[in-house]
Amino acid sequence: MECQECHERKATLHFKHIINGQETKVSLCEVCAKKKGYLTYPEEGFSLNDLLSGLFQKDGIPLNAAGTANSNQPKQPQELKCSSCGRTFSEFKKAGKFGCANCYASFDSKVEPILRRVHAGNTKHTGRIPKRAGKYIQQKQLISSHKEELKQLIEDEEFEKAAVLRDKIRELEKANHQDKEAGDNT
Repeated sequence: MECQECHERKATLHFKHIINGQETKVSLCEVCAKKKGYLTYPEEGFSLNDLLSGLFQKDGIPLNAAGTANSNQPKQPQELKCSSCGRTFSEFKKAGKFGCANCYASFDSKVEPILRRVHAGNTKHTGRIPKRAGKYIQQKQLISSHKEELKQLIEDEEFEKAAVLRDKIRELEKANHQDKEAGDNT
């Protein structure tokens, strides 16, 4: 499709205007779109790093180590550094990449609030479970959480509740084992 303005170049941008319920579609090349004021980004455009670095800001204000907006305090805290590779959080923000696997743990206090914002409050990936193995996987996760709860009950010396939970775990494990064997035979 050619540009509706210059009729010389290929239209790469398509705009839809709705004014007083009247819809108008315009297809322009990049040059004409800039002339008309539709494009206001820098000449070189935006990189992926520019986009990612925007995640490290709240309302245009860079985030500090706690993941909150920096105030106008002149005092600068010491920059957080990865103990393994030595990459600083500033370098991570600039490159958009961690230096090593340990960076995830080193920068957790700064990255966790960002992930919470990006993923609408969810910081734990649950993913999708295949239908075939879904029941088995869910039961396994339930058993795992019950075992953690059991450890806590034992530490708190609540042995009666721990015994009841232990029996429940055994029943779930037995049922899960039987379900798995039945599924393997089909």
